[in-house]
Parts: sequence; C-alpha cells; structure tokens
Amino acid sequence: FRNADGTTRILALWDQTLQNGKPPQGYHIGTEFTSEQINEALRMEVREERYRIVPSRDTSGHGTAVVGIAAGNGRGSKNGKYRGVAPEAGLLIVKMGGAGETGFPRTTQLMRGVDYIVRKAEELKKPVAINISFGNTYGSHDGTSLLERYLNTVSERWKNVICVGSGNEGTTAGHAAGEYRKGMMTEVQLAVQQREKSFSLQIWKSYVDEVAITIVDPSGNHSGRLEEKEGTQRIQIGETELLVYYGEPKPYSIRQEIYIDMIPQTVYIQSGLWKLRLIPRSIRNGRYDMWLPAQGALNFGTGFTSPDSASTFTIPSAAAKAVTVGAYDAGTGSAAPFSGQGYIVEIGGSLMVKPELAAPGVNVLVPSVSGMARVSGTSYATPFVTGSAALLMEWGIVRGNDTFLYGEKLKAYLIKGAEPLAGAAVPDTQTGWGRLCLKNSLPQA
Repeated sequence: FRNADGTTRILALWDQTLQNGKPPQGYHIGTEFTSEQINEALRMEVREERYRIVPSRDTSGHGTAVVGIAAGNGRGSKNGKYRGVAPEAGLLIVKMGGAGETGFPRTTQLMRGVDYIVRKAEELKKPVAINISFGNTYGSHDGTSLLERYLNTVSERWKNVICVGSGNEGTTAGHAAGEYRKGMMTEVQLAVQQREKSFSLQIWKSYVDEVAITIVDPSGNHSGRLEEKEGTQRIQIGETELLVYYGEPKPYSIRQEIYIDMIPQTVYIQSGLWKLRLIPRSIRNGRYDMWLPAQGALNFGTGFTSPDSASTFTIPSAAAKAVTVGAYDAGTGSAAPFSGQGYIVEIGGSLMVKPELAAPGVNVLVPSVSGMARVSGTSYATPFVTGSAALLMEWGIVRGNDTFLYGEKLKAYLIKGAEPLAGAAVPDTQTGWGRLCLKNSLPQA
C-alpha cells in the first residue's frame, strides 16, 4: 500500500480499538493517524520504533487481504504480478472496534466508520468507493434495519458508492422459513451440537399475525405456551433459561421480531433436537422466518434440520442503494455454494435484485503476513467490485468524462456490464445479473 517512492497511499487511518489516543474530530473513540505519521513510521528502520509512532496492527489479516484485492500494489508477489484492481488509489482505512458478546463489532461502530470515510473524502474533494466486507444475521432481512437505512441515507452524501458482500451463509443451516395455517401447529426442529454455549434465535413475522410459541428441549421438557407480553419473559426449561422478547413494529417496518436467548444453567446448552412449535390464533399474512447467528459463531452442525437457503444474505447487504456482491468460482465459472442468497422483487414496474452481481470469491490469492495466501468468501469478492468502482470514478469524475459517475449511476453501469455465468438465467438470487466485467461496464465513447 505504498507509492513507488516508498511513501504510504493511506490518506488516513482510524483505529477504533486504540484508546487513549486522538480520535478524529467529531468522534470520541479510537485513534486517528495521518499519512504524515504513517510515513514517519515507515522511515524508521526498527520495527518497535514504527509501532511506537503508529501502533495500529491488522491482527487477523482480513483487512489486509481485502484491501490488497481492491488496491494492493503487488509487492507481496514476484515482480508485482498479483496487483489489486486499483493499485494506485489513495486509501482511507477504518479498523473496526472490538467484537461484542455475539462475536460481531457493534453496528454503531460500522456506521461511524462509514460516516468518517464519507466526511474525509468530501474534505479531500475525492470520490470514494467504500468496501464493507462485513455482515451478520441479526435483522428482518428485508432492507429495513437501522444500518441498511443508514447506508441508504449516507449514499446520497458527496460522491460515493458502497459495496457490500452478501455473506457466506448460503450453505449453512441458519435460516428456516414457511407459512403457518389457522388451527394447525407448525413445528420447526433445531439441532444443537455438543458444547454449544448460549446463543440467540430470531423469529420474524407480520405484527398483525397473533402466534403463540411452545419450545421443547431434547429431554421432552416443555416451556409452556408463550404469548405476547410486554417486556422480557424468563422461562425455565430443563437446564436452560429462555429469555423471550416480543418486539414492536417500527416506523419503517410492519414486521415483528420474537427474540429468544438460550442460556444454559450449567456450562452448555443441552445438545440434541429442540422443537419450536408455532400456534397461530389470528392470521393475516402467515409467513415466518427464523435466523440463527452466523455459522462462525456456532459449533459446526448446529442448525435447523430443514433449512431454507433463500434469504441467507447477511446484513447490511440488503441496503437498497448499496452494490451487493455475491461470489463465484473463477476456476469453474460457477456460483460459490456458500455465497449468501438474496431476493428478486418487482417495485414500481422494475426489478429489485440482491445481489446485483458476483465477483471471484473462491481460492483468491491475497497478500498475507507470509507473502501470499489463498482465501474464499464474499469478503474477498466484494473488493473486486470496490476497486472496479474506483476505476470507473477515476475515469468519470477525476478525468472529467462523467462528473456524476457515482451512486446508483455507477451501480447501473456495473449491472449493464455484468456477464451471466455459463448456463445461468439472469437475474438470480445468488449472482444477480452475472459476474463483474469492468471492460463491459466502461461507457463506450
């Protein structure tokens, strides 16, 4: 991430994890480092001196790999062979704050990070392509979450485009869905593996439907009939305590969340087959969806016994004004099975498709501490699109060919250039309108 003369291409770095430093103006957490400070550190020959000046480190390697695909200069490979998509681009870097109890950084930290990048880009008078290789499963998966609505709002500030990965939950068993019928009990079975610590379960339905729930543990213990009540209900079932919360509709959504926290009274939740029984009393809609935490937060094998692969994209990838990116295998030309699946809906006579397109996300070569490494995931498909968006912005805005080439206009160009995968009908819920093709997306004079 350096220029040819050895200076950094990082224009600013905000490490939200480093306290007792100087946060960016207008923020109250973390430490901001300027390009001058980073260059000063790079001039130091002793590693310890470098880290004294700029103590920020990428301890997981995820961020380095992602930025390497989007904009790496190729120095980690022989003769710079494996450069990123936009290898001369300036970089604004945000290291997300620490993980919470669920294993994910807080939504507010991500929102602050995006806000910082857009503000910084406007201050620098530079267009910006924002990469979000992050997601979780908490929410209604209809694009109405606080984070997704925020991304839609911030996309209208300055000259930016936001690219988000669809997640890697496509082949997990973390989503169940169906319809319940009046007078009939619907049972959903959940397999819990051994040594599973506490985790949560979300049930989403229309607020106008009235549904009671009964939960049965692997030993046959019943929770009793759970009805909608104000506040949190505490239910003891065998050796597990259930915290059950019935949410309210939001000003921007008619859906209702039923949130269930499963807390073991010993060390682990009882393993085996759990049963969730939905007992409708009044039905106007009839649709229900259930989501578990992302597979990375659970033991392998914990999941619904009859999962639904639809709507397995992670949040915030359903943000309407973001470019949502799925993954495909460039070696076989086929969609990556793990890539989170979205949806296709008709709005006002036009199709709303998520994801919009796909990029290479299987066995991608990336920079790492040891030189180069192979990785897979939509985290690594997304920066191919982000880097391509930066190149389109350079062509349009920086070079003066199209000063309005950002946001939805840039998304439209990417969609127009996308190429369907072999044998695929487009659009589909896994690869959208096809695979990324920047050459086709560049307007022809």
